[in-house]
Amino acid sequence: MQRKYTFLLLILLLVVIAVLVDIPKPPEAFNTVLGRDLQPILGLDLRGGIQVLLQPSEGFEATASQLEDATKILENRSNALGVSEQVFQVIGTKYILGEFPGKTDTDQVVSILQQTGLLEFIDAGDTPLEPGTVVATDFTGKGSQQPSVLPTVPAEAGTAPVATPTESVIYHTVMTGADLNTVGVTSDSSDPNPYIAFELNDEGAKNFGEFTTNNVGKYLAIVLDKKVVSTPVINSPITDGKGIIQGQYTVESANELATILRFGSLPVPLEVAQSTLIGPSLGQDSLNKSITAGIIAFIAIALMMILYYRFPGFIAVLALAIYILISFAIFKLIPVTLTLPGIAGFVLSIGMAVDANVLIFERLKEELRGGRMLNQAIDLGWKRAWLSIRDSNVSTLITCVILFWYGSQFGASIVKGFALTLAIGVLVSLFTAVVVTRSFLHIALDRSKFADHPKWFGL
Repeated sequence: MQRKYTFLLLILLLVVIAVLVDIPKPPEAFNTVLGRDLQPILGLDLRGGIQVLLQPSEGFEATASQLEDATKILENRSNALGVSEQVFQVIGTKYILGEFPGKTDTDQVVSILQQTGLLEFIDAGDTPLEPGTVVATDFTGKGSQQPSVLPTVPAEAGTAPVATPTESVIYHTVMTGADLNTVGVTSDSSDPNPYIAFELNDEGAKNFGEFTTNNVGKYLAIVLDKKVVSTPVINSPITDGKGIIQGQYTVESANELATILRFGSLPVPLEVAQSTLIGPSLGQDSLNKSITAGIIAFIAIALMMILYYRFPGFIAVLALAIYILISFAIFKLIPVTLTLPGIAGFVLSIGMAVDANVLIFERLKEELRGGRMLNQAIDLGWKRAWLSIRDSNVSTLITCVILFWYGSQFGASIVKGFALTLAIGVLVSLFTAVVVTRSFLHIALDRSKFADHPKWFGL
């Protein structure tokens, strides 16, 4: 009995936590610990937003590996800025699909995407460049795109900026973002402002060491897609491949710059092939219908279980309610981006959640008909149904893994959402069937006699 009540306390604790997470306004302590808002994240089809199809710039043949790398960089950069709702995935052999739930300004989204290109560190000489200034550089590697509005002239390594007859300037690229190994934001007691610490690879450390040794007191501009982001001054030679960028940074601005440094350089230049605006009204209608379908499914299952299994069916309904609370809390904690197929997977898992209970209760009835004591029948019913429960759920999980892999490989995000929510539902349903239902049955019935209450079990 001590063990049963220990399980009961564990279940009650999980239910309390799940309820606190599930309510519309969770306690602020959860937001503080997780570092984010605990509101559910809705996908593009439920929330509305923008879908953008990207392709390599004209004349650039991108490999599958380059597209995968570009997708990871776009994802890392958007997630590092706290925008976990955005999704990027490779479609076919030449496209990257970007989804932006909740966004309505197509021009703004396209502008953000077009900023995630070539990262350069350029020799600015004796004059600092203002952030946002468009510059031309001598870098000719893959991914560089010279602005058509700026005429350029050749520049030799180590030389100062060269003026053209139209007073336009071409700057020498000291290194690119490909030479960065690590980037992070830090601070110390001697300086109230945070600064950016970076470490270079071997080739970058050698080139940077030579340049900074010969240019102490001059400026080194950080340029993203030919636009100046920042222009720090070179205070001392940096020969060990490790350096810091100091300035009047706030924590937010320092993190933004570090994010640009870490994820700014794409292996392939991209352009927008197509953009689609999905209205929020369609998404809200889909969400309302999904919630209605879930409620109907729960009521139908509850009525069937109670009418057919009587008291054990009532216990199963309680376990099902706990299953829903815990599953939704997990969706918010991970967080899982809920899409229409994802919600369909969750609604389907509600039906599967009682599958284990059906197997256990049928075995329970057989043991009771065979003359077993009630507490013995509960244990034997569970033990003899366990192999079937295990095998059916493992086969479903294997299917979920295959579907998730398929969705990842072929850009089918709707398949991934369905597979993920179904897999979480299966795992939680195993817990509620094996622990919750069994514990509730023992606590409620161990001291009862089946002979006194046969109608409780539909016999």
